[in-house]
Amino acid sequence: MSKVPSDYAAVLADIKSRVQSAQSRAVLAVNAELVRLYWDVGGVLEARQQQAGWGAAVIPTLARDLHNELPELKGFSERNIGRMLAFHRAYRDVIWPPAVAKGQQRNAPPPNHWPRHPPPSHPSCCWPSLGHTIKCFWKR
Repeated sequence: MSKVPSDYAAVLADIKSRVQSAQSRAVLAVNAELVRLYWDVGGVLEARQQQAGWGAAVIPTLARDLHNELPELKGFSERNIGRMLAFHRAYRDVIWPPAVAKGQQRNAPPPNHWPRHPPPSHPSCCWPSLGHTIKCFWKR
């Protein structure tokens, strides 16, 4: 059996710290994308309600069809879709920057469906956290 180098414990601790940091960043990124998705789904529904006269009766059909088309998808019940619509309405004027693809500038112009406001210097500053979102809309 070979002898462990004297700085092995420090290297192990450093790598462990890097792994934990990366895991935390991944969780935050997933949460941010979920918040963006929920807001966006609510916006799609609100736009259809305003432009095409869709009513609340579409929500149960949408929930059922999403379940049938994507059976592994969780969180898109009739109740949650209604909450996504409420979430969009509560935060419709918030700047929601689009996801940034690798190599793309963060200050790139938003796609057509995003609000047309200049991006803040720290885009995450205007995002309600997933915890806040859940507290406001999912725990009623």
